[in-house]
This record gives sequence, structure tokens and C-alpha cells, in this order.
Amino acid sequence: MTPATLLATGLATGLAAEKKSAEVTDWAARVGWLVGLALFVALVYWLMREGWKWRGTLQGDLPELPTAPDDPGPARLGMSGRYHGSTTAGQWLDRIVAHGLGTRSRVELTLTDAGLDVVRPGATDFFIPREALREAVLGKGIAGKVLTEGGLLVVTWAHGERLIDSGFRSDHAAEHTDWVDAINSMINKTETEGAR
Repeated sequence: MTPATLLATGLATGLAAEKKSAEVTDWAARVGWLVGLALFVALVYWLMREGWKWRGTLQGDLPELPTAPDDPGPARLGMSGRYHGSTTAGQWLDRIVAHGLGTRSRVELTLTDAGLDVVRPGATDFFIPREALREAVLGKGIAGKVLTEGGLLVVTWAHGERLIDSGFRSDHAAEHTDWVDAINSMINKTETEGAR
């Protein structure tokens, strides 16, 4: 045999010896990883839930939310949209969760001479009396929800000894300006009447 033939035969034998069958999947290891991942996700979810409950306990001094009077008067403005949450006034990341104020939901807002009626399907409704209203502004974020500038109607109101910012977004964002004007004019009128 020639050296070239020996070399070719040796290479062919070496290649044939290197070929092995594919590794068999280790199902026990895969199942173990999946179970571990599922337990980790469950632990994180449980910790988040406990943190939410703990925050609610810390805010236990917040009085019960007022309900709408039997006859609030005729509606000055109405709006359908989303309720994005409530925070301590001026601190847009300090979410208030007591009494369901931290639950995001659909919302129907009605502004009357008596105040602001907040109706939330699937969550706790509440009413903000006219005397409790402090300010309405156009904002861009509240409690983890960030929108474009002016994309959020933020209403500041007093409840107990706390000032609260509540964020609402209309289905038609162009309505926000009308709401800011109407609420602030109501506040100014209330302050003027109180000064007399």
C-alpha cells in the first residue's frame, strides 16, 4: 500500500470511530429544572402578594371611602375610561392600596355640584365630595403607569388627614382639559364661597 492509501484508510477509520449516536435527552433533569422554575415563579408571586397586603395594613389608618349621596344633582361632566390608581399626593410612586384604591379598573366618572362620583365595575366605587377636591392637573404618570404628557387626569383630594392623587385616563384624551377646567373652577368657587 502506498502512503497516500494508508493515510486515507486511517482517516476513514478515524472518522468512523468518532461518529457516535446522539445524546439521549435527560428528562429527569429537564423536569427538575421546570419544577424549580415553577416554584421560583410561585415564590415571587407570593412575595408580591404579601407585599401588597403589607402595604394595605400600613395604610389601615385611611378612613372608609365616602359613597355618593342619594341625590348628587345633575351631571356637569361625564367620562368613561380607566382608573390607574391612587398615590400619596406629590409622590407618584407611593401607591395607596387600602380600600381597593390600588386596583386598576374601568371607570365611569360623573362630576356634579356635590362632587366627583367614581364608579368602577368590578372594584370599589367611591365618591369625592366637592369640599375634598384640591386640584386637577394633566399629568403623565402615576403608580407605575407612564403616558405621554397630558395623557392622564390627576385629581388631588383630601381624605382623612391625607392628600391623595387619583389618576384617570379618558377613552377620549381630548376631554381631559375640560375636566381640569371644570374641577378647578368648582374648587375656586368653593374657596370663594368659604371666604365670605
